[in-house]
Amino acid sequence: MSFLSRRGFLAGTATAVVANGAVAPRVLADIKPRVTVISQWSAGSDGTAISAFGKLFEQNGGIWQHNPVPGFTTEMMNKLRAQIMSGDPPAASQLKGPEIAAWSKVAPTNNLDSLVADADYEKFVAPDLAKLHKPFGHWIALPLQLYRINTLFASKKAMDKVGATKLPTTWAEFNALSEKMKAAGIIPLANGGIRWDDGMKWEIALNGISPAAYRKAVMELDAATLMGPEVLAAFEQTRKLADGMNPNIAAQNWGVQVAPFIRGEMGMVLMGGWAQGNIINGGFTLDDFMSGPAPQDNGKAAYIMNADAFIFWKQKAEDLQAGQQLMAKLIMQASTQKMYSQITGSIPVRTDADLSGPGWSEGQRNSAASLKAAVAANQVMLSLAHNMAQPNQISAAMIDVLTEFVHNRDLAPKKAQQRLADAIDSER
Repeated sequence: MSFLSRRGFLAGTATAVVANGAVAPRVLADIKPRVTVISQWSAGSDGTAISAFGKLFEQNGGIWQHNPVPGFTTEMMNKLRAQIMSGDPPAASQLKGPEIAAWSKVAPTNNLDSLVADADYEKFVAPDLAKLHKPFGHWIALPLQLYRINTLFASKKAMDKVGATKLPTTWAEFNALSEKMKAAGIIPLANGGIRWDDGMKWEIALNGISPAAYRKAVMELDAATLMGPEVLAAFEQTRKLADGMNPNIAAQNWGVQVAPFIRGEMGMVLMGGWAQGNIINGGFTLDDFMSGPAPQDNGKAAYIMNADAFIFWKQKAEDLQAGQQLMAKLIMQASTQKMYSQITGSIPVRTDADLSGPGWSEGQRNSAASLKAAVAANQVMLSLAHNMAQPNQISAAMIDVLTEFVHNRDLAPKKAQQRLADAIDSER
């Protein structure tokens, strides 16, 4: 892994002055707003959505300059680091979770408090989510959309072929359905084989076995829990998932499996809500699949959250300052979040969003309802594979172990568990 450690990054950017320069919501007269943006989104529903946002920005008088960096989060962060170290950070960049706080220490960020106050936005953002975007008391980043990571999609044709009429609710039911699909010549689980995809399988398994163990092991890195029975059980369940995948798949985006999934050649997908956007973007319809929460053995709603956001970097050029103001205002608008989520399959960050009308799927409505229920049950978790639970270098070290486990059937669950604990210790 080539990602520079945070300590090395701080040393390499010692000349950066940390500041919270407020972006006043004033009108910059005679200035055409412009933004330079870095994100991972270049293809699929994510690419379609960010392009739609760019068009909206242009329709509101701005100049949109988006520089996507496809791949794992590390590649995008390497690009961001290079620009910061050269003194040329983008006006905004995709960032999430604890990385928002960490990266705000190495380059000046904008204080968005006045813009947020003018939009009365904070009251519509879940408190725990707001904390991530105002890590030191001031808003420096804005969340745009939410996903439930632990979502299960099932091919209607595959389900019909094995006589299944409802989604499995426990891992025992899931494993039994997988065996039926295997017997019918169906590959039970579609999987692309890229790192975050592999990592998600394990986190979905662990959360479905014990959300409490997930919180302790993944979010708190508790050593005893990491070597405990629930984490071992998650590796054992992940091995069952891996045994139900196409063995010939390696290093491909899961989206290449959309067509065979809809045809019923592959039975199920464990994926965040963006899978819906990718399926619809592939020319298929909501009638082609079923979706709902992934198996949850304790019977209560549990929600692994992934929230996409943009952090705003301090700029000297007035056109970029004006562009940041415009971009921030658009992100916070209910209409923008509706447009974005209906493309990607996410749900809006705004808790006042109305998902009852046309354009929303039952899966999205289910996701929104599940989030509320999980909040009540204290079972809202942050995603490991999508850099919500831990800083990037710890996430990357853990996913190195998880993706090797998925693709190396000679690596025993107990040994993989020890490797995971060792990888975390090396990055603490």
